Amino acid sequence: AYLFTGPKGVGKRTLAIRLAQALNCPEASPPGTPCLECRTCSLIERMQHPDLAVVQSEHEGGTLKVDQIRSLQHDLSLSPYEALYRIAVLLRFEEASTSAANAMLKTLEEPPPQVIIIITAESCEQLLPTIVSRCEVLRLRPLAANEVSLSLSKKWDLPTEQANLLAHISGGRLGYALRLQNEPELLDNRNKWLNDLQRMISASHVERFDYAEILAKDKNTLIEVLQVWLSFWRDVLIVSMDTSLQLTNLDQENEIKYLANKINVNKTHQFVFRIEQTIVLLGRNVNTRMATEVLLLDLPRT
Repeated sequence: AYLFTGPKGVGKRTLAIRLAQALNCPEASPPGTPCLECRTCSLIERMQHPDLAVVQSEHEGGTLKVDQIRSLQHDLSLSPYEALYRIAVLLRFEEASTSAANAMLKTLEEPPPQVIIIITAESCEQLLPTIVSRCEVLRLRPLAANEVSLSLSKKWDLPTEQANLLAHISGGRLGYALRLQNEPELLDNRNKWLNDLQRMISASHVERFDYAEILAKDKNTLIEVLQVWLSFWRDVLIVSMDTSLQLTNLDQENEIKYLANKINVNKTHQFVFRIEQTIVLLGRNVNTRMATEVLLLDLPRT
């Protein structure tokens, strides 16, 4: 069993699929290097191979249920249909219910022969220690922004300026950069949330409370908003501290520099911490609206 960890969009799912192809590709030359063109590789790429089982919650932020694990265990008890190995890929396993995670322990302790299990999660800390201890752990980290930008330009033919912007916004996560390119609504949402943030900086208490009510209606979207805001305020902090670190939000550079000159570095640092703290609290089922209102009241003013 293998456990791939790392932030969203860093390439955990892609690596899992490549490993499945490497193990089962009949045309691999040299061994361990999948051809990516044969029937087996093509079916695995589309996640349609009869010896590949992909298990995940119904939607991102959902719950992976114990019934899904029990169904998987039945499939893994069978011999491979046509490949060398039966491979199970469990995506976003941090979303597994406690009963699902406990059910998976039995399979990890006594895996059937010719079965490979690949689990992905954002971090080991989000999983049961007993799950982690039974896996070989591989921690994936973001690439340098210039490497991502070069890859987007050369392999996916993106204009240099667009590639550079996506590389920075994605924080070096190539998968997320490609998702931003392929799903324009993600960038539209980001731009809207940053515009809302700048509007809230000079807004009254009443306007902030009204906006908090809107944000608090969907906790998953709220967390996405706060992650975008966090990257923005980290950029403000970088400029305030006059470091050589690169900005994430290159297209917001003028506004970032303006706020860095207007707001005390200690206040900026405190607000970065408050956003991080709020994201953690939202994962602990606190009152979403109250947490949002408190955060917006702490938002610095210019």
